[in-house]
Amino acid sequence: MLISMWKPGDIKGLPQVKIIQGWRPKTGDALCKECFYFAFETEIHNTIVEGGLFKSGQVVAIAASGGKDSTVLAYILKLLNKRHNYGLSLVLLSVDEGITGYRDDSLETVKQNKEDYEMPLKILSYQELYGWTMDAIVEQIGRKNNCTFCGVFRRQALDRGAALLKVDCVATGHNADDLAETVLMNVLRGDIARLQRCTAIITDAGEGSIPRCKPLKYTYEKEIVMYAYYKQLHYFSTECVFAPNAYRGHARAFLKDLEKIRPTAIIDIIHSGESLSIREDVRLPQLSNCSRCGFVSSQQLCKACVLLDGLNRGLPRLGIGKSSKINRSLAEDEERQKIKMNSAIDF
Repeated sequence: MLISMWKPGDIKGLPQVKIIQGWRPKTGDALCKECFYFAFETEIHNTIVEGGLFKSGQVVAIAASGGKDSTVLAYILKLLNKRHNYGLSLVLLSVDEGITGYRDDSLETVKQNKEDYEMPLKILSYQELYGWTMDAIVEQIGRKNNCTFCGVFRRQALDRGAALLKVDCVATGHNADDLAETVLMNVLRGDIARLQRCTAIITDAGEGSIPRCKPLKYTYEKEIVMYAYYKQLHYFSTECVFAPNAYRGHARAFLKDLEKIRPTAIIDIIHSGESLSIREDVRLPQLSNCSRCGFVSSQQLCKACVLLDGLNRGLPRLGIGKSSKINRSLAEDEERQKIKMNSAIDF
């Protein structure tokens, strides 16, 4: 079968894909199916080698959600590990956020991936780590800003899981579209600190932290879906029930409009982020460790601990907003607690 036979709407999870006369979305090249496979796999291998993502003998955890990106990542890393003799030990690391009708179903796909790719699997849940599920959090916070909680908790959950498994690196399924969206979001928010590091192919928070890498950094989402579909990989394609209100969705819609006009817009935006330089006199947050949980933070208390504190105190919006406002609220609350304790002692 040739790529020119692919039709719009054929591909699960991405009906907007349009392949006309065999044109590859990323480059515009006309390729048969086998040549597309070779180009796709070779580009990811080159990204891994040129980025120096892995070393022989390392244990690598693949952040697995059951979606197209992590499923293709697991399949590709197993394939390239054997083809090019990387010498890696691969494991799957998954996080159960506690979202009924979404994560419970996608975890079944992750378990199937475990069997298909013969990799060990570790699943951590928000419930066991934080005492909350996303369903319970949404009941408290509503559907606005709920993705803030999920994103912060998920990032730390991956760190906790990686430490538990004692892996050397965590490979995530972030693709080129994801990175371009993140660059746009950080530009719109004026977040210089994140804008500087969001395009890094390896992120390392310093001593004691476990680095993360992005083997799919330059891989287009459309091509990931096509690869998964024609390789008949088992993946989960339903969108999170809480995602429609996410800020990222607006950046994604804007990026898709740009891509229609200029297909290279995705890579162009990533290269712009990579080329960014910050003036020497600009002060950036310094990463250290949270005084409470010990994980990486740019503040005395990490964002996860602040958000969790707010939930447990019945103040779910405590962690939403600027750091200065959050720190002031925490300080005021601690002062009230001290006054209350002293009053109890005097009584």
